[in-house]
Amino acid sequence: MDIKQLKFLIALDETRHFGQAAARCHITQPTLSMRLRNLEDELDLVLVNRGQRFEGFTQAGERVLAWARTLLAAHDGLFAEAAACRGQLVGSLRLGLVPLSNFNPVNYIQGLSGTYPELKYSLSSLSSDEIIEGLGNNQLDLGVCYLDHVNPNYFEFFEIGETRVGLLYDTRHFHFEGPEMSWEDAAELPLGMITTGMHYRKSIDLSFRSRGLNPQPIMESDSTYQLLQAIHQGFCCSIMPLDSGLEEPIEHLAFINLPDASVLAPLGLVMRKTEPRSAIAEKCFAEARKMFGIEAPAD
Repeated sequence: MDIKQLKFLIALDETRHFGQAAARCHITQPTLSMRLRNLEDELDLVLVNRGQRFEGFTQAGERVLAWARTLLAAHDGLFAEAAACRGQLVGSLRLGLVPLSNFNPVNYIQGLSGTYPELKYSLSSLSSDEIIEGLGNNQLDLGVCYLDHVNPNYFEFFEIGETRVGLLYDTRHFHFEGPEMSWEDAAELPLGMITTGMHYRKSIDLSFRSRGLNPQPIMESDSTYQLLQAIHQGFCCSIMPLDSGLEEPIEHLAFINLPDASVLAPLGLVMRKTEPRSAIAEKCFAEARKMFGIEAPAD
């Protein structure tokens, strides 16, 4: 067994396709299949359900896959730790973020790049539950998510603050008087919303329901980019977070305030407490504390 076989196994899980997994690993599909069969022979287990195409992992394969992720995280962490001992931070920070919040990831990674110029970044848009799961199984190094379900026994975190929101619209297609709009008036507009189930969406829905309102969005998407496209083309307006970078001058886009508008749960930066935990996660978490002016807890 070698580390490459574990990488092949994880690539197959992430792509769910033999050909795509092979391409990601820069090998041929027959080579990928052969190396995975060699791993199965060595473990004396069938890991992959095979037909004419990939049909998923066996129950044993799912358990082996979890160990493969842990071993690969430890492998990557070893090299990151060695680099840290040399005064370097190399590799990739895997950062999971809820799709809409007051956290501007570009400001954060720009700040990190000044301190750690060799560091690269992998950003994923996920729900809070998916971020917690990703941190727990070492698929993520850090996460920016809502803290109401984060267990302090297993995760270290600090609050970034509440997420305030407003109505984002395109001035070429909509015109509103005054600095503020009521929730009642917002409910009458064609609205684009992040998909149901996201924590952010639940808070927005609650803000409407608490006022006896039940707007029906004209569009739903799990992509912030698609929502911005629809806003820019005048198809809809959307309730978006302030202090996220969107309020900075973007041609034709503008915010109007909503009364008492914020996401109820606090937002925070989260890191797992248990090993294996990479030097990249620890250094970037500590750097974030400095950026936000938050003191580290006493030992």
